[in-house]
Amino acid sequence: MDVPELQSVDVDGIRVAYRQAGSGPPLVLLHGAYEDSRIWEFQLRDLADEFTVIAWDCPGCGGSDDLPAGFAGTLGAVLAGFLAGSGLTGSRRPHVLGLSFGSTVALDLVGGVPDAASTLILASAYAGWVGSLPPEEVERRYSRGLAELEKPAAEIIPVWLPTLVTERAAPEAVDLISRIMADFRPSGMRSLLELAGLADYRPVLPTISVPTLLLYGSEDVRSPVSVGEALREAIPGAQLAVIPGAGHLSFLEDADAFNTKVRRWIRAHPGAPEPGSPEM
Repeated sequence: MDVPELQSVDVDGIRVAYRQAGSGPPLVLLHGAYEDSRIWEFQLRDLADEFTVIAWDCPGCGGSDDLPAGFAGTLGAVLAGFLAGSGLTGSRRPHVLGLSFGSTVALDLVGGVPDAASTLILASAYAGWVGSLPPEEVERRYSRGLAELEKPAAEIIPVWLPTLVTERAAPEAVDLISRIMADFRPSGMRSLLELAGLADYRPVLPTISVPTLLLYGSEDVRSPVSVGEALREAIPGAQLAVIPGAGHLSFLEDADAFNTKVRRWIRAHPGAPEPGSPEM
């Protein structure tokens, strides 16, 4: 199956693009840095038999507009506007799955609108770099990110790939990552790095009131399982599931295992029941 065609919603003058497939309970997918909605190809295909799968292009990525100059809002507020513009409110509140950088957008969303999501699924997640990593590592990543914006994608991709997947990753997964990273926009990535690179969402974690699943690859070197364990301790009732042998992009490297855990989680949480379902 080819990925669905782009659609779009206007959020306060910002065109936010997305892809949608399937029917059933809504599941919104938030990609990571240097990516766009195409990265969710396997989820748009495999989960659409049971769910309405909606993968957005974060502003600055894919088919979405860059954030306007002087933007003073938050990505969480843009996401809230996107959900409202897509009719994903009230009884249609979605399950929100944020990957890596996308996990910080999900945290920003529930920090501002606590009941915007039916449940959260945070994959390879951080409480922001500042909230989850040592200060020297935050500085290294931030400085490196700024420097990379001045380089062609062909130089960046070989450096990033070993931190995203293991050497056992299927060639088609590596090809997909490489093709999408090759299309990144320096202007868009700069605004995202400046907006979220130094964010700290630790204050949000104990306020989360919706069921939360944390998904990590056992061999993730960018956001190791220890980061997930810290989030589990801080988020009330959160559950942690580990995908053996997978790296940072576990949803690509072992899509079957990842999709199975997501499917079971949503089935166990129709609507938004109280936390405390069986372990995933």
